Amino acid sequence: MKKYLPWIILVVVILGIYSYVKGINNTAVTLDQNVQEAWGNVQTSYQRRNDLIGNLVKTVKGAADFEKSTLEAVVNARAKATATTIDPTNITPEQLAAFNQAQGGLSSALSRLLVTVEKYPDLKANQNFLKLQDELASTENQILTARTRFNEAVKPYNNHIKIFPNNLFAGMFGFKEKAYFDAVEGAEKPVEVEFDFGN
Repeated sequence: MKKYLPWIILVVVILGIYSYVKGINNTAVTLDQNVQEAWGNVQTSYQRRNDLIGNLVKTVKGAADFEKSTLEAVVNARAKATATTIDPTNITPEQLAAFNQAQGGLSSALSRLLVTVEKYPDLKANQNFLKLQDELASTENQILTARTRFNEAVKPYNNHIKIFPNNLFAGMFGFKEKAYFDAVEGAEKPVEVEFDFGN
């Protein structure tokens, strides 16, 4: 029996190491899937906004004397925002910054459109427009929630793959740190609001 003891100890040690490494990998896979699900929810929220903006632009086009340049800015910003895509398995800070910038440009163009609408009483009274405006406000809240939940999903994943000794094995299995959503550049500055009561 003594001659088998070293082999038994070796097998137990190997099984212990295997079990530990397997646990690191499986937990990282589960957390990564949570991040990808959260990212899918972010994209779904942005897609809903893009769809609503398309309907909003069609409604606004009905106002014959509406500023063409304002509508074109929204349409172009929408096209740029939908063209910016990210691979959810490898979300880098650079990709997220580009995505954020494109979505921020769309938000800015949309804000200008909604401010310009104030000059058009018929459009402001249009029930379709009012409904779309309410849905857009609701969607912006959904986007904020989805982005917050994405960051909440990224944190445990990053913690898991960065703590020692998990970080030794996570790199071997191809797990990389994921980026968080940050505020759009310039969001810390106060918004300038101008009311033109002369018109």
